[in-house]
Amino acid sequence: MTEALPIYSGGLEMLAGDHLKSASSQGIPLVAVGLLYQQGYFRQLLGEDGSQMEVFPYNGPGSLPVTQLKGADGRWPRVRLELPGRTLMLRTWEARVGSVRLLLLDSNDPMNSPSDRAITGQLYNSNRTTRLLQELVLGVGGWQLTEKLGIEPDVCHLNEGHAAFVVVARAASFAKRAGITFDEALWATRAGNVFTTHTPVEAAFDVFDPGEVSQYAAALVREAGIPAELLLAMGRMDPENKSSPFNMAFLAMRGSGRINGVSRLHGEVSRRLFAPLFRDWPIAEVPVSHITNGVHVPTWDSAAANELWQESFKSGWSRQLGEASAALAHVSDEAIWNFRNKARADLVEYVRRHLRKAGRAHGQASLLADHADRVLDCGALTIGFARRFTGYKRPALILHDLDRLMRILTSSGRPVQIIIAGKAHPNDHFGRDMVREVARFCARPEVRHRAVFLDDYDMDVGQAMTGGVDVWLNTPIRPLEACGTSGMKAIANGGINLSVLDGWWDEAFTPEVGWAIGGRSGRGSDAEDAEELYRLLEQVVIPEFYDRDSEGLPRRWIARVRASMIKLTDTFSSDRMVREYSDRAYLPAATQFHERAADGAALARDLASWHRRMSEAWPDVRFTGCEITSDDQCWRFAASLDLGRLNPDDVRVELFSENPETGEPHAIPMTMQQPPSHPGDAAIYFAITKKDHPAAHYTPRAFPARRGVITPIEAHFIRWQRQA
Repeated sequence: MTEALPIYSGGLEMLAGDHLKSASSQGIPLVAVGLLYQQGYFRQLLGEDGSQMEVFPYNGPGSLPVTQLKGADGRWPRVRLELPGRTLMLRTWEARVGSVRLLLLDSNDPMNSPSDRAITGQLYNSNRTTRLLQELVLGVGGWQLTEKLGIEPDVCHLNEGHAAFVVVARAASFAKRAGITFDEALWATRAGNVFTTHTPVEAAFDVFDPGEVSQYAAALVREAGIPAELLLAMGRMDPENKSSPFNMAFLAMRGSGRINGVSRLHGEVSRRLFAPLFRDWPIAEVPVSHITNGVHVPTWDSAAANELWQESFKSGWSRQLGEASAALAHVSDEAIWNFRNKARADLVEYVRRHLRKAGRAHGQASLLADHADRVLDCGALTIGFARRFTGYKRPALILHDLDRLMRILTSSGRPVQIIIAGKAHPNDHFGRDMVREVARFCARPEVRHRAVFLDDYDMDVGQAMTGGVDVWLNTPIRPLEACGTSGMKAIANGGINLSVLDGWWDEAFTPEVGWAIGGRSGRGSDAEDAEELYRLLEQVVIPEFYDRDSEGLPRRWIARVRASMIKLTDTFSSDRMVREYSDRAYLPAATQFHERAADGAALARDLASWHRRMSEAWPDVRFTGCEITSDDQCWRFAASLDLGRLNPDDVRVELFSENPETGEPHAIPMTMQQPPSHPGDAAIYFAITKKDHPAAHYTPRAFPARRGVITPIEAHFIRWQRQA
């Protein structure tokens, strides 16, 4: 939300803050739950050789914008979490984001042991047991806190798998209140849970040892009235494989009725990633949609950009979606160029102040102050790169050919400068090496006036950089960036994106709004992508920036800035994102939860009973044959299906195909032509389709038919004719 509350490390956490701000501005009744870390993420210092050093300042609640919660009795409520042999006491806090409440838990209570007080010590703690305990505090403790405060949510939105234990805690609480079984309660509450996954690689999911989960989640299992084995099965890829590790993302998947990735490309990647949980279902039908991330523009636009936005609305300040496009179309080229020059100058002054501050921290105030006064040029093309330093983000890609980069940066006729910032996780040795490599390059005498590494990347640094750079550079390995939002922040400030076609840029890019490194067909090698980056800079980006007319204006550049701001700012704002979550996730989930919870959870109990019947009977369902005939125009399919113990109304039969070029699924309903004559006989299902594709492209399939069931999340049974 702000650098004044340092319980974040990067994009995922800042995205959460932007989500809360837009929820507040749109009047969405949202309550957020998180952890108040005593040390948060580390602060970064650079050694003389460019090596990263970490310090962990203490977050004293008295110095943070948080207040103690108060219960109905006026006292400070504590949450009690039962752990093996002890009770963990959790203190409770609150921060306000407009009308949205952010509830925070921390374990630094004097009644806890020193080791337990440290559970909420650091964000992204590398100790797996501590990590497991943090996620129990968040999921189980967070749910208990909402109950203690009398909050009765219709929808629980799991932002990544870290909070997945809440699906068990919520179902257990519902079962107790409704007087039903845990299984029946899960059928009610699952419909009201939304899971957003933020990673495109399975290695990034939190995975724990099953024995450790059984040990520390014992109280949760007792409260739910279920065997530990049931909980463990919900977190396995194959529920029957007892040797599988416990995966928090899989628990979230099985406990939620709606699942989404955070960009269109990430949705595609996630469907492949989670496909093993939905065995025999086509990848295109794996139940992961996408809602592309966005940024809270009022948080991230610079003073210069804010002035331009306000000036463009002659009738008054507004940020309604779509209005920016109409307003900016009438702003003059001169006004846009003046705004960009002011934003760049503000960034240069910020960098100089930052370097002076760093000099004082290192006891080199006079030396660095002299350098700071001469670093960068307010009129030079300015490139920005700020990221977590880790392998797939390739922060050192621009250094691939040092001689070529040096020529670009040291040109006297068309000056170019670059500002870089970023932290590596303390345990990421490769990332730390890249920090040192980039920092040492920026310190070289030949380029140190044109290349700057800003230490201690945080929201303040990010706001300054995205507010002032001309070009925002992003070089991940496609498709390993789920979305990325820093480039969105540059848009509202007139910065132009130069990026690999990954994450949000894959769906945002068109030639008039920015530049693309590589293509969509596959991953380019580091050498190939670096060559494309240098070529674009030398032949396209730099010439366009310095191509001035008789009035000194780079008209093509200004047109690109205008197009980027008009076409992309609204689309990639968190206001649009939160509206999509409300329309496509929150409201449908709330409606479905209420339907299932009504009348003593009658529908949920009925669905649980139906699912048990399907589980028992489905193994007997099988296709016994398929007859294909044709005429000049059509294929005719007649599939024989043995329903076993099921009735025809229990099953939906379709003729399925996939577009061979796009993979887009297409299903044609098959109608029952002949019901079973006697028990044990097959039913005959019939469909006709045009001869657009060979008959072999079509396959009859059957799956359970039940209105209101979320398929295939809640019923992944399926039978294909080719499996007979």
